[in-house]
Amino acid sequence: MEYNRLIDSTLLAPDARKEQVVSLCEEAKEEHFASVCVNPDFVKVAAEILRGTDVKVCTVVGFPLGSMTTKAKVFETEDAVKNGAQEIDMVINISALKDHQDDYAKEEIKEIKKACQGRLLKVIIECCLLTDEEKRRASLLAKEAGADFVKTSTGFSKWGAKVEDVKLMRETVGKEMGVKAAGGIRDKETMEEMVKAGANRIGTSHGKELVR
Repeated sequence: MEYNRLIDSTLLAPDARKEQVVSLCEEAKEEHFASVCVNPDFVKVAAEILRGTDVKVCTVVGFPLGSMTTKAKVFETEDAVKNGAQEIDMVINISALKDHQDDYAKEEIKEIKKACQGRLLKVIIECCLLTDEEKRRASLLAKEAGADFVKTSTGFSKWGAKVEDVKLMRETVGKEMGVKAAGGIRDKETMEEMVKAGANRIGTSHGKELVR
């Protein structure tokens, strides 16, 4: 398996520097990663460097809490697309999910998918804050709303990806939807466990080490 094509090489630190983003993009071109995932203010930089390559530009929306209004998330998505983003990783409204406001949560995902204008949408459900029932419900809502992937974690909460969560998400959404494992994946063994459990995209800030 070509693990490099599963990797979203990620730099979302609040103190990330432009030179680090440039380095991340150059490395991604060299390793032929699936994408680089950067904060919205670096989308233009990444898009310029990666233009004409097989590496996509991914960014985050409603990150990392998910508690922004739908209108704010939609604007953020539209702005990211205008700046060159080809994939969007949005955080679901966790409070709405926990309050069983499923229609609100699903409609928000639909609105953001529309704002993606045909680009890939991954929905971060932040498994560490959810019960198994909530994880299943969130995954189904994302699927019903037309998202392309469900994703385990932001990497900024209590903990990141767990094998059992990837299995649960894969069982819930079936084979036709993507599952992204992210947060705390720092070695090849962990990556392989996630893939075996059903992940077909890996978010990591250790991409080069994993493939080499």
